[in-house]
This record gives sequence, structure tokens and C-alpha cells, in this order.
Amino acid sequence: MITRAASEMILKNLSVFPAANIIGPRQVGKTTLAKWLQTRLSKPSFYLDLQNIQDLDKLAAPGLFLREHAEKCVIIDEVQRLPGLFAQLRSLIDERREPARFVLLGSASPSIIKGVSESLAGRVFTELMPFSPRKYGNRAWRKHLGRGGFPDALMPDDDLAAEWFESFTRTFVERDLRELGYNLTSVLFSRLLRMAAHLNGQLLNMSTLANSLTSAPTLSRYLDLLEGGFLVHRLMPWFSNAGKRLVKSPKLYIRDSGLLHHLLRIRDYDTLLGHPGLGASWEGYVIEQIIRVTQRKWEYYFYRTQHGAEADLVLVRPDGKIYCIEVKFSSAPVLGKGFIRPKKIFNRIILLPSYPKANRTRRKAACG
Repeated sequence: MITRAASEMILKNLSVFPAANIIGPRQVGKTTLAKWLQTRLSKPSFYLDLQNIQDLDKLAAPGLFLREHAEKCVIIDEVQRLPGLFAQLRSLIDERREPARFVLLGSASPSIIKGVSESLAGRVFTELMPFSPRKYGNRAWRKHLGRGGFPDALMPDDDLAAEWFESFTRTFVERDLRELGYNLTSVLFSRLLRMAAHLNGQLLNMSTLANSLTSAPTLSRYLDLLEGGFLVHRLMPWFSNAGKRLVKSPKLYIRDSGLLHHLLRIRDYDTLLGHPGLGASWEGYVIEQIIRVTQRKWEYYFYRTQHGAEADLVLVRPDGKIYCIEVKFSSAPVLGKGFIRPKKIFNRIILLPSYPKANRTRRKAACG
């Protein structure tokens, strides 16, 4: 198994807390990680997959079954298929509060699982996303940028990779969301996903997009589902007035670069270099990697003014310190207005692809 950055943190949590919650998109490696955890736990464990009918039937009376295994760590995969289970697990944990009682794996954010918000209040979640470029070595970022980080998408054959992505998106729309109780129009949802790819890195104009697809309330609900399924990310604008951040238009990004390129019909790295979406693709790719490295412990925004000053990413540390990051796919980058006008507010950094000329520029461009 390729070691995941979250592995040791999950083990640390299980040494203290009664439950570990691991969420992330389908086929990202959650099951493999859970079975690895079984070999590292200090107590007996067993694994239940709720996509397996026999395992699902075992939890027809969950309280009775799980009390029989109170001495073990119970790993429950695809737990979102049984949303009523969360309240029962909370009760069992309160009865016997000890470390490593449950490991819960889910392919949907709690925000889109109906009726579980109260049951999950106060729970700590570990988000497991597709592999980062570090898993493939220092020179593998081009391959990772082109195909993304889903393990099964990194096959050498472009046609097979395209088939995998098509199956992945179809399964998410036609099965995963319907299992959560959402009756969706699959054709409309698929069109929205493709339009989101063409809007990658742009301001999200809800009214314009709704006029092309459906009503604004339906569009908002579908975007929530895409975000809850870990497929898209909405980056809010930064304002010193925190209230404004909640009402202004966000930027929209497809989170996995491989999925983005599949939706844009970009089959290889050479095609990407000549595509008009190259800059936005690189921007979203870098932002996603930064969010993963900081483990969502910071706040993330973009910055833009009416006078043309902008920065691709504004990072706010837990202690309140702010960093402004510009992302450019260029061997001769130039700092924009966003790095000059707000100089009293931000610490400034510029991120570039690793071309030889850019390496010299990078050292000069990093500011503190």
C-alpha cells in the first residue's frame, strides 16, 4: 500500500477517540487504508461493507449486533448507505467510551447525508482525497497534473483512463446520490458537471448558469451535491469585512485535475499545453494541493478588486496571519496588481511550474 499522509494521524486519533471518520470520493483508497489500519490496531477488529447485502443485513438491528462486538474495533465502509446508523453509534459510544470502537468510511460529506447533522455534531472528520504528486516522485507532477490522483485513473492507456472517468461520474450521478435519497435528472446533472469544467477558475454567476440549465434553487442544490461529493470546490472572495465573504460570488474549481481534463476532452499533457484552459487548470491544481498540505486547518479565499488587483489564493492562518499567493504557468512570470496594492495586508508568494528559467525567478519572487 502507498503510505497516505493521513494514516498516522488517524491512528493517533484512534488511540484517544472512540471513533474515526474518514470521508472522501469513491475509489480514492479508503477501503485499502481501513484494511491497513486493521494491521496496526492494538485490539481485534472486523470489517463491514454496506454495499454487501449480507453485511447490510447484519445491521438490521444494529444495537444488538454491535453490542456483541463491543470489545472490537468495527470498521463500517460506505456508512452513508445507512444514515439511521449514526444516532445508534452515538448511543453505543456514550454507553462505553473507549478508544478505537468504530472506524467509519463514507463517500459523501455529512452535509449532504439527510438527517445526520445532529448525530454527527462534534465529530472529527479526516478527508481522504486522491493521491498527491509526492506519491510519484519529484518529477511526476506533469503526469499527476494531466491524470489527477485517482489510483485507477493512472493506467498507461488513455482510452481506458477515459472509460474509467466516464464510469466514475456516471456511478456518482446514477447510483451514489440516489442511494442518499436524491431523485435527480441524470442528464441535467451531467451537463452541469461539464459546464462546471468549462467554468473552472471563473467567478460563479448563478443566474447566468441557471438560465442555461434549470432554476436557480435546483442549480444551487446540485452544486451543493457536487461539493458534498468532493468533485468541486467553491472558493469564496476575501474581504476585511467577514460578512461580505458570504454573499459575494465564489470561484468554482473541479477538485481533481484528471477529472477536469476528462470533462474538457483533454487526453494528454501536450494537448493541455495548447488548451485555453491551461492557466485555470494549473491554478486549480496548485490551490487543491495547498489545501491538502494545510489539511483544511487554514481559511482559503481569493482576492479581487474593481480596479483589477487580484490574487489567486489568500491563506489565513489560525493565528490570523495572511498570505497572498499568485499562481502562473509561465517561465517568465510577472507580479500583478494584487501583489502591489495590498502590500500592507499580505505576505506574498508566487508559485510556478518547475521549468529551468522559472526556478531562478521563483527564488526572487518569494516575499515575506
